[in-house]
Amino acid sequence: MTTIDADAHVLESPRTWDYLEESEKKYTPMVVRRVAGAEARGIAGNVMQEYWVVDGRLHNKQLNVGLDTTPEARELTDLDARLDHMRALEIDVQVIYPTLFLRPYTTNKDVEHALVRAYNRWLADLCRPATERLKWAACPPLLSMDRVRAELEWAKDNGAVAIFMRGLECERMLSDPYFFPLYEMAGALDMPVCIHSGINSFQVHDFFREDPGFSRFKLACVGAFHALLWHGIPRKFPKVRWGFIELSSQWVPYALNDLELRIRRRGERLPDNVLAENNIWVALQVTDDLGHVFEYAGEDNLVVGTDYGHADTSTEIEALRKLRSEGKLPAPVVDKILGPNAAALYGLG
Repeated sequence: MTTIDADAHVLESPRTWDYLEESEKKYTPMVVRRVAGAEARGIAGNVMQEYWVVDGRLHNKQLNVGLDTTPEARELTDLDARLDHMRALEIDVQVIYPTLFLRPYTTNKDVEHALVRAYNRWLADLCRPATERLKWAACPPLLSMDRVRAELEWAKDNGAVAIFMRGLECERMLSDPYFFPLYEMAGALDMPVCIHSGINSFQVHDFFREDPGFSRFKLACVGAFHALLWHGIPRKFPKVRWGFIELSSQWVPYALNDLELRIRRRGERLPDNVLAENNIWVALQVTDDLGHVFEYAGEDNLVVGTDYGHADTSTEIEALRKLRSEGKLPAPVVDKILGPNAAALYGLG
């Protein structure tokens, strides 16, 4: 059976921006080093010395670095190192998401288009020698909806298996009609819309600056799940598959219970299996109360990821092996989560 890591990462490097067009070089993100001031440490205890500067704003570069991976593997500068580590972890396929783009980084549509275009081409080139092992989520230029189709078509032709979104995009909720053309494209291209822990709203991000990430990155995506179902967006776009990635799954019962109470007020009911009926998959964490989650989510619409390359609360580099070895779930159910469920989400069957 093929085991699929439904949530892995790459850490961008200055090489990422080598793919900018000549006319776009003025948008190249800079790396600056701390030379004075109080010492700051990342999540894994590493000393943070480098920072990105993107469109005039400073961003952490070394905050969320998984020290259980080598720099060469997490930055994909050594493809064999990444593949060897996957083999040691008994992972056959990884689906790769970005790191820098998990947060808001610009409101300038030309900057966004230049950076996501460069990122997509960089990652496509890195993954191309191992297309059966390394898949990736394409970053669309959402501030320029007229440019999205060309970028997604190029990405699909070059190894992308998903469309990356965050819990809020362009200062809008994901149920906003602004995104309907994107959802039409996703259905036509047979690419799932994968809403990864993250946010693209400077206002919300900065309001929760002292928050460790729960309110900014996690709850925004839970809210997106609720809003998409409340407004019936999956029913409007029945060809679209939806993924909710790196949020755990323990919130699913709470969100669905709240939805049921609200929907009853307008004389409706939720279907028995909301996730399956709406083509939604959710990435669990091995620490979740899986018995409770399964009552609401079923066994066919859960996947699992390692958060490879990172060091936050969702990171469990042994997640796939632990799911099998800890015996919390029956072996046939574990087999579904490790392979066929993720294959169905990402269209890898």
